Amino acid sequence: MGKRKAGKATRQYQEPSPTRRRDGVPPALVGIATFIAFLPALWNGFVWDDLSNLVNNLNYRGMGWNELRWMFSTFRLGHYQPLSWVTFGLDYLLWGMDPFGYHLTNLLLHTANAVVFYFIALRLLSLVFSHSRDGENAQLRIASVTAALFFAIHPLRVESVAWLTERRDVLSALLALCTVLFYLRAASALNRVSRWRCLGLAVGFYGLSLFSKATGITLPAVLLILDIYPLRRLGQGRGKWFGVEVRDVWWEKVPFVILAIPFSVLALMAQREAGALKLLRQYGVGARMAQAFFGIAFYLWKSVLPIRLSPLYELSDSFRPSDWPFVLSGLVVLALTIVLFVYRRRRPGALACWVCYIIVVSPVLGIAQSGIQLVADRYTYLSCLSWAVMAGAGICLGWNRLAAGRVTHNAFVAGAGLVASVLLVLGGLTWHQCGIWHDTEGLWSYAALVAPESDIVHYNLGLTLEKRGDFEGAVQNYRQALKTNPASSDVNYNLAGLLARGGESEEAIRHYQRALETEPNAPDAQNNLGELLMRRGELVQATQHFQQAIAINPKYAKAFNNLGAALSQQGDVDGAIQDYRKALQVDPANAVTYYNLGILFAQQGRLGEAVDQFQRGIAVAPNDAEMHFCLGNVLFKEGFLNQATDQFHDTLRINPSHVKASYYLAAILAQRGDLEGAAQEFEKVLRLDPDLAEAHDAIARVLMLQGKKEEALPHSQEALRLLNSRGKKGGVP
Repeated sequence: MGKRKAGKATRQYQEPSPTRRRDGVPPALVGIATFIAFLPALWNGFVWDDLSNLVNNLNYRGMGWNELRWMFSTFRLGHYQPLSWVTFGLDYLLWGMDPFGYHLTNLLLHTANAVVFYFIALRLLSLVFSHSRDGENAQLRIASVTAALFFAIHPLRVESVAWLTERRDVLSALLALCTVLFYLRAASALNRVSRWRCLGLAVGFYGLSLFSKATGITLPAVLLILDIYPLRRLGQGRGKWFGVEVRDVWWEKVPFVILAIPFSVLALMAQREAGALKLLRQYGVGARMAQAFFGIAFYLWKSVLPIRLSPLYELSDSFRPSDWPFVLSGLVVLALTIVLFVYRRRRPGALACWVCYIIVVSPVLGIAQSGIQLVADRYTYLSCLSWAVMAGAGICLGWNRLAAGRVTHNAFVAGAGLVASVLLVLGGLTWHQCGIWHDTEGLWSYAALVAPESDIVHYNLGLTLEKRGDFEGAVQNYRQALKTNPASSDVNYNLAGLLARGGESEEAIRHYQRALETEPNAPDAQNNLGELLMRRGELVQATQHFQQAIAINPKYAKAFNNLGAALSQQGDVDGAIQDYRKALQVDPANAVTYYNLGILFAQQGRLGEAVDQFQRGIAVAPNDAEMHFCLGNVLFKEGFLNQATDQFHDTLRINPSHVKASYYLAAILAQRGDLEGAAQEFEKVLRLDPDLAEAHDAIARVLMLQGKKEEALPHSQEALRLLNSRGKKGGVP
């Protein structure tokens, strides 16, 4: 590629003397401080999406061929991140499902990021503030420690570190930072061999970073900015942009761009497959630009004042680009850009940091909107490195002003104390924020305090409380969510389910209907609404909802079963049998359908077929007491008393208080002539249900046969009274 003439314009990174520098102390301090700040995260559990990604996902558990093939082919939850899945697979081999080990890996990766960034900051600050004396080298190291800590212990990092699902952030960032570090080394290499070796390592780390997460697709543009400043390999005079002298600088970016392009495509494919991308007709250009300006200003503001951080900053359906936060954000971004451009010659580093920040954060600014979030704390992990470098540069500037006599010693000490205090406060906020991510319920409870108007936050909290069994709390949060978004199909569906469970059928029906107004192709909502209508006796409407559920999902066994029950109640026996059989074709292990079909055959007098269905049901659900009883009942009617006795005994083994099974065992004893045994069994029946008229009548008959008329009379009278009180309707089939 020719001689590297552009190297003459590059300010070289100057290493301090190895005999004096004590290299290991500053980065070790950075690593220790970072680890301590995030220490509470080690005792956190699996939170939020961790449950679906890790706890309920078997695919990543191991390092066999099947697991690796899944890792390198899946777009699960809208991301292509095979290398991140590999680390989870290793975690599983080491720790099983103990969250401590998974959090330890996240924390170690973040600590490594802090240390690597220290060395990057040291190189960048050395290029800007060239020093050679030992005191000035100490200045650079202190400034680099400040920069690294400002990045590493800032509470905006907590979401990426304490949320295991965001392993992809810390892992891809580590590899991206290694990319930048080796690129900087290549730029300052003293010979061609060292330069190409460092470039090769940079490209290798970059590829691994993209395999962890595609967040680094903009890194080639960042490397170009670094070439302009502080490396000064581009744009330093005539011919320094596209001339022969800088041709190598441009060619160096080619392998990075070649890697970035396919991973950009994969990232879009993953988001599209997850259904997260919003179409332009859904979310217009004006809204996207307003969101982009807001995001740029938001992350800058939260870096300065990291309070009221939330796991979800919801993109509201009522979002309007003309609202004052978005207009103000646009004005702030434009003003800062203009000011930094005007002063670019005096402070080129500030403009370079600003441009790098915008480049890195641009993929998540909403221009290609994905998901339900307006902004997110995790999006700052790489993008806000610029502000950390500027914090370190501020230390160097203050030190230089002290040396030049432009700042008094007392003022400098006060400034240093302020910086130290800020870092301590950031570390304390991070410690506290890690505790917020301890468990899902605590996370969403905190989020509901920060964003009480967010329907998604209240929905997630309600869902968490429902899983814990706090149905009252769940209902309250679902109702709160509906105040903000009455048309939410998910909230209406879940609230309807809890209301139905609590016996509030009328209100449950209304919420299922609202859910279907928003999402008519929801088979579960169609089926559940049909069940409630069927219980209320509205069989025609129930039938229609079951049919719609089946039309949406032709393999919906539960809907087929319910449709069969509805048709059976309407007298359409053939239709009911047909749908029951379809339910069993879809799900041969559906015990409820075997039971329903057996009951229907028994009612039709097709006792042999009923026996067959009950036996199949018992094979699937051997501990179903009612299935054993019904089989025994049919066998009793067929005259197979021994087999019936066995089924009734099985019924009582499973459910000792089953009155009907006890009644029939007593009846069998009476039929066999064991009057004494029958009388005792009927007494047991009456202890279980003193108001069972049939048992009083039966024991009276047995006592009469034994010649105990006086003992039989009270039972006969009680049987007559009970039958009259209920209209002479029998209680035992």
